[in-house]
Amino acid sequence: MRRAKFVLVFFLWLEASALYANPLQQAVDDAAEGSIIKLGRGVYHGPITINKAITLTSDSGDAIIRGADDGSVVLITANHASISNMIIEGSGDSHQTIDACVTVKDAHTVKVVGNTMRDCLFGINFENTHRSSIENNTISSKDFSSGLRGDGIRLWYSHSNTIRANNTSNVRDNVFWYSSANRIEDNIGKESRYSLHFMYADRNMVHRNTYQDNSVGIFLMYSHGSVISKNTLINSSGPFGIGLGMKEVSDCLVEGNHLMYNARGFYLDQSPYQPGTLNRFIENNLLYNTVAIQLHGTLIGSLYERNTFKGNIDDIANDTPESRLDLNSWHMNTWDTYEGFDRNQDGFGDTPYEKYAYADRLWNHRPAVRFFFASPVIGVLNFLSRLLPFSEPELLAVDDRPVVKVRNEL
Repeated sequence: MRRAKFVLVFFLWLEASALYANPLQQAVDDAAEGSIIKLGRGVYHGPITINKAITLTSDSGDAIIRGADDGSVVLITANHASISNMIIEGSGDSHQTIDACVTVKDAHTVKVVGNTMRDCLFGINFENTHRSSIENNTISSKDFSSGLRGDGIRLWYSHSNTIRANNTSNVRDNVFWYSSANRIEDNIGKESRYSLHFMYADRNMVHRNTYQDNSVGIFLMYSHGSVISKNTLINSSGPFGIGLGMKEVSDCLVEGNHLMYNARGFYLDQSPYQPGTLNRFIENNLLYNTVAIQLHGTLIGSLYERNTFKGNIDDIANDTPESRLDLNSWHMNTWDTYEGFDRNQDGFGDTPYEKYAYADRLWNHRPAVRFFFASPVIGVLNFLSRLLPFSEPELLAVDDRPVVKVRNEL
């Protein structure tokens, strides 16, 4: 006969004057595997360690676990553990020990769901944690300058996790180091340095996230095989402002993303990197960026197909004379600067779109010249460069079938 499984539920209302030095830790230690500990409204003192498969939660959402401003507030070391619907605050401020609201180490199928995390250096830190969930959390760091804050969500050697519907702001970065096959979707990241940063992290899915008012929206380094789709990347500004950046990245699909008001929409540094690979940029909208696509060190070609370029100061820029730009393939993109005709009305231009660098190549070496965009001086320089080139213009791209639309449809 199968034995019925019972779940023991603890309802706690703990005061500082309770019998134990740390009543919440005592309740965790006393709970049986599979128990649910429900906290009522109040302040519960940490730090605590969850070393068994229990659920720590709150019905009201206003139970506070307050750390001692030293180390992490909650440490989880057990498979199948869960913490949800809590307010967690008061970690230490050491980057060396990665002081966090919640740290999970060497534990799998863990759930961190629906929590508010504040006044912690790091928000959630996964180390060697797989097949787990980080969902619906609101995370901010300590009130430090951007470079001194901790990361909102940090994964280290952690694979096949779901990172969904979290809201991070005023953190340093959200970083995935040596962490592959994770799904990152429906998150919001604002007012940080890197809203999402991959290092040696392969085959991740990044889907429907919104990253706004950061220095960098998404940046991939030494990572391969990821899919970046339907994200919104807005107002990535500053000296290194980038909507989506890649360094030595191969075999990625970048599809259906919206990049607006960024210093640089795409920044591609030796990407693709591995011979025989291809990065594909499909149906992205690049709107009102300073530079839509910044190319650096192109040695292997990428595919750019059915993207829309509108209102950018410069659609394409290249800052490396040795780049093999002829290896890139451009097909069926919409360019608001295309001046050709569609006499047979098939929706495509009768002549290819050719993007040259004329006088505007000055901007690559003197960024301050962009201040004069649309001024008579730049207009005259570009006109003279096209009429009587005083130097050989650089051919940046050739689109063999540019899309032609009525101007008010762009």
